[in-house]
Amino acid sequence: MSFFITFEGIEGSGKSTQITLLRDALKKSGYPVVETREPGGCPIADQIRSILLHPKNSNINATTELLLYAAARAQHVNDVIRPSLEQERLVLCDRYTDATYAYQGDGRNLDAKLIRQLNLVAAQGIFPDLTILIDLPVETGLGRALSREATLQDDSEGRFERETIDFHKRVRDGYLNLAKQEPSRFVLVDGALAIEDLAVKILQVTLNFLETRADRP
Repeated sequence: MSFFITFEGIEGSGKSTQITLLRDALKKSGYPVVETREPGGCPIADQIRSILLHPKNSNINATTELLLYAAARAQHVNDVIRPSLEQERLVLCDRYTDATYAYQGDGRNLDAKLIRQLNLVAAQGIFPDLTILIDLPVETGLGRALSREATLQDDSEGRFERETIDFHKRVRDGYLNLAKQEPSRFVLVDGALAIEDLAVKILQVTLNFLETRADRP
């Protein structure tokens, strides 16, 4: 039984924490799980990630940014996502094609048709079965993200945290619009919940989904 489950949300929404907690819970229940992320997930895509997320690259062109995300995704699908699904594993991915619509489409105001075409090429026909959107106010998320940077004393992946509040609000609105367009795929959860409470909610959502889809053709 192979399913592709993605996590989406703004900076500081708690995706990385929750996806790891879900991975551990599913493994305890006997599910074969692969956890991965975008941009990155494999050596070549990780090198592209370092370009995309480092603050020193603040002057990167929006179209260049879009194309780099597509290139990283194509390699990631080829090296990790497709092989894992073919091995009948559950693939949990921290961001995927929806992030491109939200960040480069709504955030950067790039053409949605162009993004759709690039996603089709890069994803190679592989799209999420379930998407968990962790939502919370932009100010809360950015506050968390910047606090994490300060605690870790590491801003090497903080380029987007330095965008304007208006940029992040457009990204959040973009995500919410995507969820409205595909209610059968998206599940919206409250990122303001305590970590443990949110983890319980996400596990319930995921197990319900797996039980419902267990006998699919």
